[in-house]
Amino acid sequence: MNRTGTNRRSSRTRDGNAGSGKSSHSGSPRAGRPGGPARSGGRGVMRPARAQGEFALPRTISPALPAVEGFADLDMPGTLVAALGSQGVTVPFPIQAATLPNSLTGRDVLGRARTGSGKTLAFGLALLARTAGRRAEAGQPLALVLVPTRELAQQVTDALAPYARAVHLRLATVVGGMPIGRQTAALRHGAEVLVATPGRLKDLIDRGHCRLDEVAVTVLDEADQMTDMGFMPQVTALLDQVRPGGQRMLFSATLDRNVDLLVRRYLHDPVVHSVDPSAGAVTTMEHHVLHVHAADKDAATTEIAARDGRVILFLDTKHAVDRLTERLLNSGVRAASLHGGKSQPQRTRTLAHFRTGHVSVLVATNVAARGIHVDNLDLVVNVDPPTDHKDYLHRGGRTARAGASGSVVTLVTPSQRRSMARLMAAVGIVPQTTQVRVGEEALHRITGAQTPSGIPVIITAPTVEPRRKRGAASRGRRRPASAAAPYARPGGRIRRGGLEPS
Repeated sequence: MNRTGTNRRSSRTRDGNAGSGKSSHSGSPRAGRPGGPARSGGRGVMRPARAQGEFALPRTISPALPAVEGFADLDMPGTLVAALGSQGVTVPFPIQAATLPNSLTGRDVLGRARTGSGKTLAFGLALLARTAGRRAEAGQPLALVLVPTRELAQQVTDALAPYARAVHLRLATVVGGMPIGRQTAALRHGAEVLVATPGRLKDLIDRGHCRLDEVAVTVLDEADQMTDMGFMPQVTALLDQVRPGGQRMLFSATLDRNVDLLVRRYLHDPVVHSVDPSAGAVTTMEHHVLHVHAADKDAATTEIAARDGRVILFLDTKHAVDRLTERLLNSGVRAASLHGGKSQPQRTRTLAHFRTGHVSVLVATNVAARGIHVDNLDLVVNVDPPTDHKDYLHRGGRTARAGASGSVVTLVTPSQRRSMARLMAAVGIVPQTTQVRVGEEALHRITGAQTPSGIPVIITAPTVEPRRKRGAASRGRRRPASAAAPYARPGGRIRRGGLEPS
């Protein structure tokens, strides 16, 4: 099946109103008491609110097709529908049900959806269906997914791999921090779908290993973070190289004015769908602000980390991450660190250890705030409160994913209370606020905190079977490694609407 017909761009009309393709949401923003306690026994309340700096969504000129109730109602290859069923994915998430009928016809899409909402399959299924039946030449992909981080690139690749296999499409992943030779080889062998970070893709293009003039479907995933990280010049330069008139899909958890340029310049008459306000109202997520004395903060953090079950602890700097990790290990807590100072193999290994339970605590900077999916993670702790409302959303988005429940806890010292209240107001949350002390019942009730064993632990890598040496006859025919990863199995459990990596 080949659905690569072009979507001509004759005019670009914009105004300040959301169009018919946007889901409606009742309710108006209300100013609560952001720093005050919630009702006794209640959970943090999410209020509808437009995040600071967001732009008005564009008007949809052409009426959007109605949402569907099931994947079988979509005009997709039968093998793709069968693959969804074999993965246990039978009921689409709201953003999938709303956007796929339109994106499968070649319409541009602007989607705002919180992490864990199913947006990867929302754009991925359309991209695969419309590329199926075509074959890429060496170094000339037919579809492109741009993402801001290496972790998110791998998550997207893992999520789409079983479905790409069903329609005989080859996936390649090109990111910084990994051997460029393997990625060059993957492109040389041919890949219909390319998942890439902007910097490494630009490097490969500059070296003559890749061209984008055959790309008919382009996706920007987590577009807001790409602009926040300073990738805007690279992103626009790459978008200018894809086939004119092709399909463009932009998905993001927040749509601030940095993204507005991309929308106005590259999307034509998009179907606009907003699953929920930018704050991402998640009814299964509890928000707690724990007021702690500065002198108690380290001990409280250690007791929380010693809980039964996994937890991600977020801090601002890599040095703080390393110091806390060492202190936890010395206290008897199986912890590992993740930050930008680690090599990609180290980061991949650490995430694998966390997912399998080899370590129970992941101490991280914002590098883990997006693109990390771990099943059954029910607690995220902001040891250092975030300074930006988007960081709060994406840190918290590691829990309560795909309908599961979870809690986001932020430790706040007296000097941080005012800034935390402003941040909560910006995201429209009235958290449950509690004064806690080390060893008290409230800290245990909210987080599961307990006294650590005090016996230092050393984390060693699990035993791996040694690789056998290749015979001379096999040299020169080595299959591309995970840079291509054409049919890698997803690392997480498939749920309703599919594995959501971001």
